[in-house]
Amino acid sequence: MHTMTRRDFLGTLAAGLALVAGGCSKKLIWPARGSDKGSLRLVFYTDVHARTEWETPVAMARAARTINAQKADLVIAGGDLITDGFQSSAARVAARWEAYRRMHRAIQSDIYPVIGNQDLVAANPEDGTPAAKDPRAVYLAQMGLERTYYAFDAVGYHFVMLDSIQVTGDEYQYQGLIAPGELEWLRQDLASVPGGTPIVLATHIPLLSAFYGATQGMTFAPQKNRVVVNNRDVLNLMENHNVILVLQGHLHAKELIRWRNTAFIVGGAICGRWWRGPWYGTEEGFNVITLTGNHVGWEYLDYGWEAGRPPNA
Repeated sequence: MHTMTRRDFLGTLAAGLALVAGGCSKKLIWPARGSDKGSLRLVFYTDVHARTEWETPVAMARAARTINAQKADLVIAGGDLITDGFQSSAARVAARWEAYRRMHRAIQSDIYPVIGNQDLVAANPEDGTPAAKDPRAVYLAQMGLERTYYAFDAVGYHFVMLDSIQVTGDEYQYQGLIAPGELEWLRQDLASVPGGTPIVLATHIPLLSAFYGATQGMTFAPQKNRVVVNNRDVLNLMENHNVILVLQGHLHAKELIRWRNTAFIVGGAICGRWWRGPWYGTEEGFNVITLTGNHVGWEYLDYGWEAGRPPNA
């Protein structure tokens, strides 16, 4: 069996996304290494918040080595790959992108990224420089993508990577939202999947989480930049399809809940509490997930880093 390299995949993905944008319904099918095992092993890491201070590049290198040790068939990166891109100029975050790219290149499995709010660059710069015409442009260039949402097939599973960020310009700056055009694309994509095919969705901002109920009380209403505000639109689209897993980031805590036949995992964070240590009991880490048929096996791994960010930094 031919195994596709990351460079081969990104070229194929870019070409495939161009076909999708042009109206072609051709599917991307990747012959993942798990196809000869009867199951698929994937790593899901999220919220790296890459930067260059406090030895964080050393931590990211350690995370990459620990990820490689899992021998995953594929890797999904759940967004917020860098820190503070949203409010920074492209020049200010260039070194952070390079720090993240070193981790990205060190990971030996093919990586499928999801965009996070901090991966938008210069959406609202704090230093007075002009806002970017397209805050997603730097992310797309760094990841070698044509579009921030896409789908692919691997070993009998259908994967959908979503863009859950909408710039608002209000007091919250952005909100979790699957935009109307993306919702229509998702509807068409799911409709094209053969019945019974197990489906995995990934989104940076969660569609469903118990985090705020557990930490703030069941009557607490999360701000609109903490959750996907039109999650019901997406959940309704999922109802007639075999969506077995939704991978989510943004909240930096590890969490597994089930709604109907779907497991919703919030994936902790590579940076933990923004490089200050654990966050609500979740150590700096990532997720190892094994898919066998419709079964989802999940483990959260601490990669052994003790954060060194000064308390006042």
